[in-house]
Amino acid sequence: MPVQRTDALAVRSASDVVAVRQLVRTRAQEAGFNLVDQTRIVTAASELARNTLDYGGGGRATIELLTEPGRTGLRMLFEDEGPGIPDIELALRDGYTTGHGLGLGLGGARRLMNDLRIESRPGKGTRVDAVRWR
Repeated sequence: MPVQRTDALAVRSASDVVAVRQLVRTRAQEAGFNLVDQTRIVTAASELARNTLDYGGGGRATIELLTEPGRTGLRMLFEDEGPGIPDIELALRDGYTTGHGLGLGLGGARRLMNDLRIESRPGKGTRVDAVRWR
């Protein structure tokens, strides 16, 4: 997948979560996503950035514009060095939460994107790779 543009942002505060959302919306517009898909991507970005902050203790977000023959995409990588996710399948189930939320974040983000992969090792951190294609 050729990468056309890459942006990296720290995710250390609530204002950083807002900055991630704003950047993702801008890149989704540049990639030609319609308003509905822009909203889906920004919603997923918001959930993943918030999880990076709240559960991972902060980390970084990398946003990439991708091109392949016949399609354009937006990739979002969220990485932290927090406690990790001991059971990824359980964490993806709607209603499961280790915090005070509704337990819809990871599963919802998975439904909003075309591809979502999670790598996590307890005590080592988590990496979430999410892609939406147009």
